[in-house]
Amino acid sequence: MSLRLTLIVLLAVAGLASVTPAHARVMVPDNASRCGATSDWDSAAAANAISYYSLEWTPFGQTEWGWETYLPLIQQELATGCGAGTPAFAAALAGFQTRYNLPATGLFDPATFQVLKGLWQERRPFIMTRYNGGGACPEPPPLNQLGYLVTEEEHADRLTRLLRRDTLAAYRAMVAAARAEVPEVADDPELLQIFSGFRDPEADAARCAVDKNCDGVRRAVCSPHRTGTAVDLYVGQLYDLGVDSTLPASRLHMTRGATYRWLVRNAGRFGFVPYVYEPWHWEWAGPAATGAHP
Repeated sequence: MSLRLTLIVLLAVAGLASVTPAHARVMVPDNASRCGATSDWDSAAAANAISYYSLEWTPFGQTEWGWETYLPLIQQELATGCGAGTPAFAAALAGFQTRYNLPATGLFDPATFQVLKGLWQERRPFIMTRYNGGGACPEPPPLNQLGYLVTEEEHADRLTRLLRRDTLAAYRAMVAAARAEVPEVADDPELLQIFSGFRDPEADAARCAVDKNCDGVRRAVCSPHRTGTAVDLYVGQLYDLGVDSTLPASRLHMTRGATYRWLVRNAGRFGFVPYVYEPWHWEWAGPAATGAHP
């Protein structure tokens, strides 16, 4: 066993309430002892503490190490703030596995993630519209249903400045709440600015042809941005990487931030649901997003 893995095991056995990094401890309840109280799941907790950093897998086609990037969404789904390396998290995960007819091991694994990913995808209206329509791409909204962003809402890297009016109203309410509730957002006007909203399908197709990256992962041939209900929000970036870089290190950096973690816990209040692969991408699902946990 490598020195790194040995240290992780020792930390888990020592009874730390979470292997979540210090900057992400906002997700862990104040009563950390509650997270370690379910001793029946100690072995699963220790194994999760290791795989949290060391799991080699390909959830979206490229190799990733560990599953820290996805922890905020998983915690939200399980309705727990306990860290990945705690018995309480393992117990909550086992409960989820039981509900969806998976082996109730309490261990995070790719099979469990596939079920989680499926649930998150089903909550995106764009995905279900395509599924129920036999794969047909939805038509864009009439121009009179679109509204303009104001200057303070536009990111410097923006591609478009339009959103469907109901989505724009929900976005503005959500940003006002975030600025009132999250010091990081209040102190940085760039956070939660929009760098992509409604995109005209013809213009998107032309961009696909030029950039040659519409492979269904980096960019979709049939993009949800054509609906006017999808927004790409600035949630931070690594130096010298783009605001929408899909490199694992870039996405991990974004999901560690207070802005993204607030969105995971609160965007559903305003009708927004996430796209798990892109921390910046959110879609308006209606006045109250279904499947959101408190």
